[in-house]
Amino acid sequence: MVFGKDKEQQRPQEAADIPSHLTDLHCFTETEGVVTTTMNDLPGYRIEQVLGTVYGITVRSRNIGASLGMVFKSMAGGELQWFTSMLYACRNDSISRVVDECKRRGGNAIICLRFDAGDMGGFAQTAAYGTACRVVKIDESTHAPPQLQGARHE
Repeated sequence: MVFGKDKEQQRPQEAADIPSHLTDLHCFTETEGVVTTTMNDLPGYRIEQVLGTVYGITVRSRNIGASLGMVFKSMAGGELQWFTSMLYACRNDSISRVVDECKRRGGNAIICLRFDAGDMGGFAQTAAYGTACRVVKIDESTHAPPQLQGARHE
């Protein structure tokens, strides 16, 4: 018994608590064939060429109406859903920009991908950054990441 519930009655929690009002469009960014990973390597692939650090930075402003609404909401407590949605969109824009920069350099992967977010005097800022590189498959038993399936440069 855990807090008045049997173990059988407990539902497993999702790995990430994504608010229900957000659609998949808020939570996924098309990477156009570029593999993005937070790892330092890509198992089953060899880094053929390192193309340097790539950045994608986005700054968004809040409108005055949303800012006033957030002030009242913050007094009552709870999630600021409009701000959450804005940050998801801001993050997706940052990923799109870092992917575009990688592609312009001739890369097909970004390793060591990181995110940073901050508030700059009422503006929301996110940055995505990592190391652009060109990778080639060396282990045929390794399944290709979804972004590279069917790509010609495997």
